[in-house]
Amino acid sequence: MQNGGVHNIILEGRKKISVSGVQDMECFDENKVVVYTSMGALEINGANFHMNKLSLETEEIIIEGDIDSIIYEDTNAPEKSKKSLVSRLFG
Repeated sequence: MQNGGVHNIILEGRKKISVSGVQDMECFDENKVVVYTSMGALEINGANFHMNKLSLETEEIIIEGDIDSIIYEDTNAPEKSKKSLVSRLFG
């Protein structure tokens, strides 16, 4: 992941999150989302997630649901060897 790219998070009432600077997605289900951003891996946990938008061209994702936590993974950790969700779907 490259550092220094445009990356923003907008959280609206713990019910809607908009993230910019999204470069890839590792997983998405109704309780957890993991995306790779220009500032590292980002994990979003909660319940009843629905993806309103995912665009890797504009590097945006919008998710609605009950958001419990937003966690950046350790950027110094070794790269994960498994392929991302987008790579598995379109690779």
